[in-house]
Amino acid sequence: MLKIEDLHVNIGDKEVLKGINLEIREGETFILFGPNGSGKTSLLMTLMGFGGYDVTQGKITFKGVDITHAPTYERARLGVGMSFQRPPTIHGLRTSHLVQLCAREHEVDIPELADRVNFTDFLDRDINDGFSGGEIKRSELLQLMAQRPSLVLFDEPESGVDLENMQLIGKVCRQLLDGRIDARPDQSLKQIREQANTSGLIITHTGYILDYVNADRGQVLYNGHLCCEARPRDILEHIRANGYQECVRCLN
Repeated sequence: MLKIEDLHVNIGDKEVLKGINLEIREGETFILFGPNGSGKTSLLMTLMGFGGYDVTQGKITFKGVDITHAPTYERARLGVGMSFQRPPTIHGLRTSHLVQLCAREHEVDIPELADRVNFTDFLDRDINDGFSGGEIKRSELLQLMAQRPSLVLFDEPESGVDLENMQLIGKVCRQLLDGRIDARPDQSLKQIREQANTSGLIITHTGYILDYVNADRGQVLYNGHLCCEARPRDILEHIRANGYQECVRCLN
């Protein structure tokens, strides 16, 4: 689904990603840990094609297509979707209109999808205008549910979210990754996953999202370098017990 080869990225004169190599297979969910300022969000923004992230070396391939220098809208049309940690407020654009734009050629029942994320009362409001942290996350999920991306990028889905919202957000994240948004009641989870082949790349700082999603692999991103590949829960327990100091030792 996604292949990153020797990726180097600068923001201005500062190199923030230093030779990233990563592959995510169809239907696989990958968890990326790391302290603040390690380059996690920069990686997602680079994958999504946002300006200010200058690829100086390396290659990004999605579904066999080289998207290293492709514009953001082309990546979205190919099937890359992203939930932002801090998305902007957009005055003059109603949430329902943006969700309809995300759907493109898909036939979606916006009120029904909004009901799933307890968002019906917000559809006529401008994008993120006065929204709480949990409301912003639910808005982001609603847009992804309409888009139906093949690769979902989550930037710290648990950030700024209370416990009640976390349960709902975690449940919908799992449904997106399992391909269950359009599932029929008579389908098994195995059948749903085989049809969907949805992949995910999730950034987490706290690891709470692991209580809700089935993650296949994980790594740590530290100071622009990937290291310490292992089962996600093993990485999380090690970080809780020892911090990121072992990652520094491995890199050295």
